[in-house]
Amino acid sequence: MPQARAGPILAHHYRMDNEVTRALRSLRVVRRFADRDVPDEVLDAMLEVARWTGTSKNTQPWHLIVVHDRGTLERLSKLGRFAGHLASADLAIALAMENVGSAFDCGRLAERLMLAAWSHGVGSCIGSIWPDQNERAAKELLGVPQDRWMHQTIAFGYPADADATRVSRTPGAVPGLQLGRRPQSELVSWEKFGRASKATS
Repeated sequence: MPQARAGPILAHHYRMDNEVTRALRSLRVVRRFADRDVPDEVLDAMLEVARWTGTSKNTQPWHLIVVHDRGTLERLSKLGRFAGHLASADLAIALAMENVGSAFDCGRLAERLMLAAWSHGVGSCIGSIWPDQNERAAKELLGVPQDRWMHQTIAFGYPADADATRVSRTPGAVPGLQLGRRPQSELVSWEKFGRASKATS
């Protein structure tokens, strides 16, 4: 976990933790994967969590394509500037949405899948497929209709080692990436933008 840069307010929130909030906060990106299969029962559990993800008006505007084939993973890894880690993952899941208007629900779905995987010790990292010509190539590769919106895939696999969750120990990771988290005081306003403290009654 990154070092906290807040004071007693953040310390109070940590004391209010429960098992769920600790698990949510523990999620880390993994770009280096072990040569170990994700069991079918773990994958099924992840997909069931995905199935129950909330959506606008319960439209469920997605189709998930599970990819295990190594050759396909390697080809997908070349269809985005930050998708290279797909090549070494045990599997990937491509998120084929109904249209670009489903982008918000795509984010909800991705986070649920990643959290479900993490609860079983399986790491993950989004692999963005872009620009548009790469998206078209990825959809052709996976047999996805071209009228679908598919910019996101997710790599899954067990972490390669204890440092696999640390971007500083991952060669070729995004250069200049900010480490740690900004304090809550920089991210939250109360009642109006820029108001740093709660109103007192």
